[in-house]
Amino acid sequence: MKNWKYLLMTTMVGSALTLGACGSESSTTPENEEPTTSGETAGEQAGEEVATIEGKVAGDGSSTVAPIMEAIVEEYAGVQGKVQVTVGVSGTGGGFEKFIAGSTDFANASRPIKDEEKEKLAAAGIDYTEFQLAYDGLSLVVNKDNTWVDSLTIEELQKIWIEDGSVKKWSDINPEWPAEEIVFYSPGTDSGTYDYFDEVVLDDADMVKAATLSEDDNVLVQGVQGDKNAIGYFGYAYYLANKDTLKIVKVEGVEPTNETIESGEYSPLSRPLFVYVNNNAVKENPATYDFIKYSLENAGDMAEAVGYVKLPDAEYEKGLATLEGLK
Repeated sequence: MKNWKYLLMTTMVGSALTLGACGSESSTTPENEEPTTSGETAGEQAGEEVATIEGKVAGDGSSTVAPIMEAIVEEYAGVQGKVQVTVGVSGTGGGFEKFIAGSTDFANASRPIKDEEKEKLAAAGIDYTEFQLAYDGLSLVVNKDNTWVDSLTIEELQKIWIEDGSVKKWSDINPEWPAEEIVFYSPGTDSGTYDYFDEVVLDDADMVKAATLSEDDNVLVQGVQGDKNAIGYFGYAYYLANKDTLKIVKVEGVEPTNETIESGEYSPLSRPLFVYVNNNAVKENPATYDFIKYSLENAGDMAEAVGYVKLPDAEYEKGLATLEGLK
């Protein structure tokens, strides 16, 4: 298995990922560019007999889920080299839009599907199934040179992030902190991470207008890295991949770790990560069934490899049984 922590640090996941019949090789292809396929599978190179499946599978969605799915797709290319899997990264909301439009077979999401999205899928005649892939701990970070912030309460986070018409300074939160203007970096409004933060921290109040928004978590990482007065938030894996250049902020005195995320102690910012699958695609396209099966079989290991937290094995087994029932 490849070093996925290294891959995460060196790969920009804001563009669509396309991986096809290229054995141990991979390629990143812009979203509107036609992907290419070539080469032999790893099994063929080793002289092993592999039941070959051909076809195309398309997905889109959360940038938080992207590191897990990227690792899965890369490894899958070495098993089923004649299946072309393309995965876009347009955020949870953008992924659901494409899923509703019928242009993708699955949607990656860092939040549960919304009622209005369920209604649109029903209107489009699309039956779907939700599968959990892993746990994440939404992580608050500041610049490495920030010596004053170690832990924040939910109330303090609300003072920082909720729009109140003022220019916010660190000293507004704590008079012992610098009288310097806070610089904000947040996932974009199509992101499930934004939605989750809006729900559990902002309580549906408006976010500060001064925030820089981006669907690409790497942009947020770089923004916080470059400004002493910056604060931002994103998935736990992105913090781990950049922990040498970022400072994690405890929430209510609890730091996100594998243990605190899995146990729920890191509350309220622990959350599950999902993939939503088109049931008809599973029934009608053997490639879709095989890829999702492979994803559920390997999601735990891949989640741990890129910095998230795996589910209990029983949850993956339950998901596989559900998938089998869709055939």
